[in-house]
Amino acid sequence: MTRKSQSRQVKEMTRKGGSVMQSMTRAEEAAAWQAASAAHSAATVTQSSQGGPAGMVPVGDVVDMVKSAGLGFERVEHIAGSTYKDSSTVIVIPTRGTMSHRFVAALLGLISPMNQKRAILFASGHEVGESYNAMIHQILANPELSKWKYVMTIEDDNIIPADAHVRLLESIEFGKFDAVSGLYFTKGDHNMPMAYGDPEEYARTKVLDFRPRDVREAVRAGQIMPVNGIAMGCGLWRMSLYKELPPPWYQTVADVVPGKGAQVFTQDLHFCQNAVHKGKRFAVDMRVRVGHLDVTTNTIY
Repeated sequence: MTRKSQSRQVKEMTRKGGSVMQSMTRAEEAAAWQAASAAHSAATVTQSSQGGPAGMVPVGDVVDMVKSAGLGFERVEHIAGSTYKDSSTVIVIPTRGTMSHRFVAALLGLISPMNQKRAILFASGHEVGESYNAMIHQILANPELSKWKYVMTIEDDNIIPADAHVRLLESIEFGKFDAVSGLYFTKGDHNMPMAYGDPEEYARTKVLDFRPRDVREAVRAGQIMPVNGIAMGCGLWRMSLYKELPPPWYQTVADVVPGKGAQVFTQDLHFCQNAVHKGKRFAVDMRVRVGHLDVTTNTIY
């Protein structure tokens, strides 16, 4: 409020009060100036609250004037928690170059964990094991991606459920596994579940096997089944695995090996064999049910 406007208000008081102004002492005059200033401030606040010109009175001054309890502001505090977990994930997808629209639709519908980093990398033209090796090498060489926590592998003949990433994050931490996968079956008339070997039997006999497990009871219960080997069509792997185990990580083997005879391994079971010997643990999450697409017949197993 300016001195001039205050003067007008005091003169108005003088007109209403006759010769009061002439008889005012200095103290009384100062009190009159103070009263006029307070009246003007109150009017300004009222005008602003009713949609009048904004910015005439600072917000802090308004709060002081109305003496609001301001409980929302007074209760702001920091509460330390432990529920946040880093779920940063690099998704790697080897492809033959052409993808079914059914696979693309499923991939686009894959839910990402809230407020987490996620990247998707594709590799085409390589044999599947070589594709994974090349992408893992590139990830570990990248100063940002190498710090992330997980690698998720998806293959372009798998129809993944929308919650696959979220569920696998739950199960890998719940069981403290090194990698987990969804459940899917081999293609063809006689299907086998891609859940290989019994860790309890391996602990008892020291013989590592990759026979397909009977998953019927576990599927009905929606359980997480520990296994010796998992497939890569929908899997979540700790980044630390690739730092602790030497490359090449994935090799497709179909050959006669001196001293061992015929050896046939897909790249995923070859990796699991080496990892289990190093004490790593795997599991299949029966809640994550994955379709296995035969692209020639468009049949999903």
